[in-house]
Amino acid sequence: MKIAAILVAAGRGSRAGLTPYGPKQYFDLGGRPVLWRTAQRFLSTGGLTHVVVVIHPEDHAIAGRALDDLLDRVVLVEGGATRQESVRCGLEALAGIDPDMVLIHDAVRPFVSSEAILRVVADIDPETGAILALPVADTLKRSDGDRIDATVDRSGLFGAQTPQGFPYGLIREAHARASRETRASFTDDASIAEWAGIPVRLVPGDPENVKLTLARELTLAAERFREEPPMIDVRTGNGYDVHKLVPGDGVTLCGVWIEHDQTLLGHSDADVGFHALTDALLATCGAGDIGTHFPPSDPQWRGVASRIFLQRAVDIVRERSGRICNVDVTLICEAPKVGPHRAAMVAVIGEVTGLEPERISIKATTNETIGFVGRREGIAAIATASVVFGG
Repeated sequence: MKIAAILVAAGRGSRAGLTPYGPKQYFDLGGRPVLWRTAQRFLSTGGLTHVVVVIHPEDHAIAGRALDDLLDRVVLVEGGATRQESVRCGLEALAGIDPDMVLIHDAVRPFVSSEAILRVVADIDPETGAILALPVADTLKRSDGDRIDATVDRSGLFGAQTPQGFPYGLIREAHARASRETRASFTDDASIAEWAGIPVRLVPGDPENVKLTLARELTLAAERFREEPPMIDVRTGNGYDVHKLVPGDGVTLCGVWIEHDQTLLGHSDADVGFHALTDALLATCGAGDIGTHFPPSDPQWRGVASRIFLQRAVDIVRERSGRICNVDVTLICEAPKVGPHRAAMVAVIGEVTGLEPERISIKATTNETIGFVGRREGIAAIATASVVFGG
């Protein structure tokens, strides 16, 4: 059975106002945006096969950053001017998948539990939808102004929550019909189902499954994640590279050309220092190695400057909210002498990484005439990088 979920995150959050992070679905809750926490709840719920996130057309960049490591597990779809239109966009995006059932959820309900999600799934059948709902506990008053006109009998009244689940084909057609046949504004998908004659069951809701609507609610939600201080996410990556020496007129080490009676053999410029440093940076965020991104079998990288590789590694770290703290490169060779070129190497690395000179270390050592390095058959490099993530 194919079970899809649509997370509606295309709103501008006018009642909450713009937060320092943008619309409320991107508000920070203990180091993770609201949208990430909601998506993570659904992706960690067993049985769901597809998750669509409906976003505002201008939010591709911010949504991608917010979803971070979850981005490759969801499908981003542009929404419309209203929630109803956005849901219809999400439903149409699932047409090629044609799931058996679909769950529609407000992205600003990040505290929904897997148990609540599965309760809805269990009560959907081929002809009937299901929604989470809570009995109304407060006494209700009706008024056209500032005085009470009547007290409303709350027996039989429920507050609707999401997710709301339906047979996919039925709710898709209901949304399409509502778009064509009526100008009515439906506040949730169950009301569209009712309009279309689709029966909808009430499933016991969860008081914790609150919708974050006002600025104060965002602040209170953030407090729930402040009970334990977030872990300081400092990571260290290591890299190693070696290239063969052949007769030539010079070598490139850490981005600096040095005249020499040999040259390094490689598919690119064979800069062992930058290759090792590229691998060290990629290692801090589990992004593979230099061969993953720049395979030697690809002719476009033949003879290129390895600064390109290092720049891409820096960009990947930054895209994942990483801040490079320091780098350390050790060049292992009998010749040429590295010391006279150390300042130039530091300057090049500083240009690429944005680091101050005191955060860049370039060291060189010989191999005491031992092994392939000692016999001047090759040059090796070892690199280490420290990166803080999530800051």
